[in-house]
Amino acid sequence: MTPHDTPSTTSATWHEGRVGLWLIGARGSIGTVVAVGLHAMLAELAPPTGCTTAGEAFAGVPLPAFADLVIGGHDVSTTPVRERAHALVESGMLAHRFVATAGDALDRVDAEIRPGYDRATHSGSQADAMRRMAADITDFRERHELAHVVVIDISSTEPIIEDHVEFHDAELFAAALEDADRALLPASSLAALAAIESGSAYACFTPSTGIDLPAIRNLAIERGIPFAGQDGKTGETLVRTALAPMFVARGMRVLSWAGSNILGGGDGATLADPEAVRSKLASKTRGLVSLVGDHVVAPLHIDNVPDLGDVKTAWDHIHAEGFLSSRITMQTIWSAYDSMLAAPLILDIARLLSLAAADGQRGAIPEFGFFFKDPWGSDVHDFSQQTIALREWAHATGVRVHAVAAAESAVAPA
Repeated sequence: MTPHDTPSTTSATWHEGRVGLWLIGARGSIGTVVAVGLHAMLAELAPPTGCTTAGEAFAGVPLPAFADLVIGGHDVSTTPVRERAHALVESGMLAHRFVATAGDALDRVDAEIRPGYDRATHSGSQADAMRRMAADITDFRERHELAHVVVIDISSTEPIIEDHVEFHDAELFAAALEDADRALLPASSLAALAAIESGSAYACFTPSTGIDLPAIRNLAIERGIPFAGQDGKTGETLVRTALAPMFVARGMRVLSWAGSNILGGGDGATLADPEAVRSKLASKTRGLVSLVGDHVVAPLHIDNVPDLGDVKTAWDHIHAEGFLSSRITMQTIWSAYDSMLAAPLILDIARLLSLAAADGQRGAIPEFGFFFKDPWGSDVHDFSQQTIALREWAHATGVRVHAVAAAESAVAPA
């Protein structure tokens, strides 16, 4: 089947049960931390620190339990998750006590990871690759009898792609995908198509293109797929979207907001590519400009410093104008393991997107802007407003899901 002629595979019916968390880039640092962290929480070795949905603000919302999440995914890497976890212990990111007892759990995750799309090694059309990946997700859902699957892209950042006419025309788009001599789409967009084809909710935690092409977005809406993105907000941008509204609310004019990021590891190496870093810089800057005005001078640099490993440090220097043109300056330093910041958000997004799927929602969910630098479907970047919006959305959605479940129970045979 081509991407534009398959019938919808989603349902608004709520079924209590386990939920699949299908990670694109499952053997990377974030995916490994998600797997280790989930095991540690279920083994009661660690509390769900950093998981927004574990807080009192989400009490009463019918979210799947952490114990109901089943992890699988796609990856072009063949390094086992267990081996990757021990490497993260050596780097200082993960404590040995969390990995020491997780071996069997990590092996189970690894057994559910299938080969991703690699343009260099793939033979055949991109449509063939998409169908194969969609079948992987469908098989995962059926074997584990899952209520829903949520696909989340946590793979390496890709270069920005050019806007071809096929991205707007469904028929041209489908024909191009079937052409074995063309490679129209980046891997992230093929993964998004596979999610749609399998009837799975989708989120893009990277600045890569993913679902953000007209032909693919329209297809997702037609199929009833809820989706969210883009580019996870974990550190420097999180601080910016919390602080910038303060300056604006107090009537201070922000003149410049300069930033510099240094990091090593896989992200550092990926972002050393000028084309790959371009999309990251754009997503990090857009929210700031939206909050304080397009007059702001906002230089931003990301530099690869290999010896830092997976620790990311961000410096910001803020210069604002106060009463009677007085000078105001502020400097911030944020330093953390970015994967440790991202992992609990991946678990949050999985739980919340499963709720959206149960409610039969489709298209971009603007309230998920809470998690992203460049939120789809929303121009709101103020973190406090995003926090309120997400909580209200979760509770309102939960009420509807509860009502559907109650109605189905009332008519079910005794």
